[in-house]
Amino acid sequence: MGKTDWKAEAKSLKKKVKAMKAKLSEALGDIVEDVKEEAGEVAGKVAAAIKPAKPVSPLAPKGGFPTLPVIKGVEFAAAEAGVKYKNRKDVMLIRLAPGTAMAGVFTRSSTRSGCVRDCQDKLALKAPADTGAAIIVNSGNSNAFTGKVGDVAVSAVTSGVATALSLPASRVFSSSTGVIGEPLPHEKITDVIPQLVADLREDAIEMAAHAMMTTDTFPKGASATIEGEGGPIHIAGIAKGSGMIAPDMATMLVYIFTDAKITPTALQKMLSRNVDATFNSITVDSDTSTSDTLLLAATGQSPAAPVKGAVAKAFEAALHDVMRDLALQVIRDGEGATKLVEIAVTGAATDGDAAKVAFAIANSPLVKTAVAGQDPNWGRIVAAIGKSGAVADRDRLTIRFGDVIVAKNGWRFPSYKEEDGAAHFRQEELLIRVDMGLGKGKRSVWTCDLTNRYIEINADYRS
Repeated sequence: MGKTDWKAEAKSLKKKVKAMKAKLSEALGDIVEDVKEEAGEVAGKVAAAIKPAKPVSPLAPKGGFPTLPVIKGVEFAAAEAGVKYKNRKDVMLIRLAPGTAMAGVFTRSSTRSGCVRDCQDKLALKAPADTGAAIIVNSGNSNAFTGKVGDVAVSAVTSGVATALSLPASRVFSSSTGVIGEPLPHEKITDVIPQLVADLREDAIEMAAHAMMTTDTFPKGASATIEGEGGPIHIAGIAKGSGMIAPDMATMLVYIFTDAKITPTALQKMLSRNVDATFNSITVDSDTSTSDTLLLAATGQSPAAPVKGAVAKAFEAALHDVMRDLALQVIRDGEGATKLVEIAVTGAATDGDAAKVAFAIANSPLVKTAVAGQDPNWGRIVAAIGKSGAVADRDRLTIRFGDVIVAKNGWRFPSYKEEDGAAHFRQEELLIRVDMGLGKGKRSVWTCDLTNRYIEINADYRS
């Protein structure tokens, strides 16, 4: 091969190499872009996974969610429907065995949700003794103040569950919690009903408690066991609630289950008798929700004999304890709360007057901010008593912080020291005691402090 031929061959090879480099560069560019895109998606998922969780209330039970007894005849499941929240379970389903007795209490709000009205209508119906039941709950959207569209959503969800579980629609109860005034995307819920039904199991109550949380920082559960005639009787309950909490039954969502053998009528009477001293004795912010629901279900699957006599009294006392425990957990999770405060009023002219005084103090922004600032400003308590509308006599009032007498007979107690009051206000749990000196009326209510965090949570709630 001559010199000219070598030069031509070399030139040709250079062109081929240049072309191959261009193709390789283009291919590598495509690969790099694909990798970047996939890396971005992965990074997004990782970021979502490691996103800092909202801080748990400092008043949360130290042991976390309690171990609750399995209630025979009750099964739970939860799923991600994406009603509002992403990458978290936001719908839960409860299946109740045939023969379950149902009772309930609800908000008296004139703008109560379609779910609440539907539950009330269904509880008023006489159900066949051998019929099962179900409860389906979603978080993120309250389906309240949504007109006929909201009623259609309730019907679609409850009918979907009824079909899937072979139940009459009249025995499927629903609850929704979250933003008011936005139509519920009910198809997102009905789409996950088959998954919920397939996942039902009796040991998933904690998962169900998580699924109905909104601004809650921890799931809430409580239980009790008593000895019946022939075996134990168990009670277990879960609740959600953190803000928009004021007494009007029940300022939250609560579901309580028992394996007791008891009639619907007796169950309803017990529930109604114990509402005022528990769920109607708490307030976070004096605002009542449109969706407040408490449902109590008795499956009758305990080996014990039907509840009556002394066992009935013990059962009702245990039910009261579970209701009170759940109610106080709601206050412990009050939006932005750092203090749990009991207001105990005695010596009022009537029980009604005692309630007026207790709630006037508990709902006073001035009192609640003083508690947040650990400032024992007892003058604000005096002012709250005066505005309550209850019969009061200045010269008969006694005010205590715990066991410390602050004021008596119309003026500051001579031995009271500000540092003693401040020491009480530094505690996580406070007791403010007021004796009206007028009669035998009494009432205790529970509240929490009002902090900057409450404003932050509610200013950003819809964003």
